[in-house]
Amino acid sequence: MLSELGRPATTPELAERLALHPNGVRRQLGVLREAGLVVQRQVRRSQGRPHDEWAVAPGANPGGERPTGYQALAGWLAGAVPITRSRLHEVESAGREIGRDLGAGAGGPPERAIEDVLSALGFQPELEGPANGRLGCRLGNCPYRDSAQDNREVVCTLHRGVMQGILDRVSADAVLTRFVPHDPATAGCEIEIEGLVVEA
Repeated sequence: MLSELGRPATTPELAERLALHPNGVRRQLGVLREAGLVVQRQVRRSQGRPHDEWAVAPGANPGGERPTGYQALAGWLAGAVPITRSRLHEVESAGREIGRDLGAGAGGPPERAIEDVLSALGFQPELEGPANGRLGCRLGNCPYRDSAQDNREVVCTLHRGVMQGILDRVSADAVLTRFVPHDPATAGCEIEIEGLVVEA
């Protein structure tokens, strides 16, 4: 459910979506937290007591396997796009729109929002920083590795656009200054962001 939402959620929200009692959901979330699949945070509200929020853990391996993302559909679409400069520009623009949608529900400090969105997508991000408005990130998994191996330039161009769209939402002044794809089988893609407005 957290992966589908693409953002953190509270226990009551998850219970409502799953049509289960919050106490039972809270117990199950505790088990998932102990297994390293989700992380728990306390979030302050303008009024009342803080509430618990749950998010996909950055290094989560649901079912013991690295996350994958809609393999067949992604492969078909990637293979259908010819690699020309104009088509790649269109792919990146489409990715940016997707990223804006993904980033729309992300909250909290920009670096956390970026981590939450990338974690929910299955990239297993490892963040470095932020320091002086700069945030580095190495991706521990490529959830689109099968499609990327078939048409790497298209898939990686789409992902670059997605990153730019996420930044549009979470930190308007931030600029994607580095995006270095690696072999999708081993991941390790490098991202660098500058101009990130970090909350004091």
